[in-house]
Amino acid sequence: MAYEVTKIKYGIAPIGWRNDDIPEIGKENTYKQILSDAKLVGYEGTEVGGCYPTDPKELNKELALRGMRIAAQWFSGYLIRDGLEKSKEEFTKHCDFLKAVGADVAVYSEQTKSIQGMTDVCVYTEKPIYSEEEFKILADGLNILGEIANERGLKLCYHHHMGTGIQTFEETKKLMELTDPNKVYLLYDTGHIYVSDKEYMPLLENFKDRIGHVHFKDVRPNKLEEAEKNNMSFLNSFLHGIFTVPGDGHINYQEVYDYLVDMGYEGWIVVEAEQDPKIANPLEYAIKGFNYMQSLRKFK
Repeated sequence: MAYEVTKIKYGIAPIGWRNDDIPEIGKENTYKQILSDAKLVGYEGTEVGGCYPTDPKELNKELALRGMRIAAQWFSGYLIRDGLEKSKEEFTKHCDFLKAVGADVAVYSEQTKSIQGMTDVCVYTEKPIYSEEEFKILADGLNILGEIANERGLKLCYHHHMGTGIQTFEETKKLMELTDPNKVYLLYDTGHIYVSDKEYMPLLENFKDRIGHVHFKDVRPNKLEEAEKNNMSFLNSFLHGIFTVPGDGHINYQEVYDYLVDMGYEGWIVVEAEQDPKIANPLEYAIKGFNYMQSLRKFK
């Protein structure tokens, strides 16, 4: 007996060990520890976290020692606020680094007016809303940045995210319709779309031809209900425990995984869960997520 044959790659985000939005969380965990833990568990690679080196040679050496790969790295974009020229310069540097470390994806999130990093603003009621003009600026800019990524063998994958102007299904749909499908892809994040819209399959089903990267992040409904009731910020919500690794929350990942396999998805599935590492032991939850992921795979 063997697992079904797919080209899906399995990775994990460093965010379980170190959180870039709250640097003091998990600061005792080094990038070498993250890579070693991920390798020990069985993941093929990780995304790049804020604690990773910016020198490709240093990172490549540590990756080679462990037989690991880099899947992607987040990019905080400000096309609407700062304009195209500044964004092109910064995004080009980002993509040059990712190419040098053998990554596949440049994750883009527009952070103009974002409240995701604020601690005193309710993420459930105060998210920014983009105007028609702002949507056009973003879409036109993304098409150009997507070319920069393509030239370096990367996919620009847009991350719909809580607390930003592109969060809901409808906002993501509008952006996808305004952008070139050959230049701008979608990062499908189960946790963010569930928290936003209380459902997760419509986004996958409607944009299966645009999906270039996937985050498997589960949600604890009881914690989410408490966070919403208490008007929590995004940061305080994840500290409260709304997110966890797949298989530890509400989302039916067998349904999601089977759909990805059936549609011929060939990219990364990255386990991701913003949690406090002092409460949720990073290695323990990495193992829990990996074992659950393996349980989704069918035998032939």
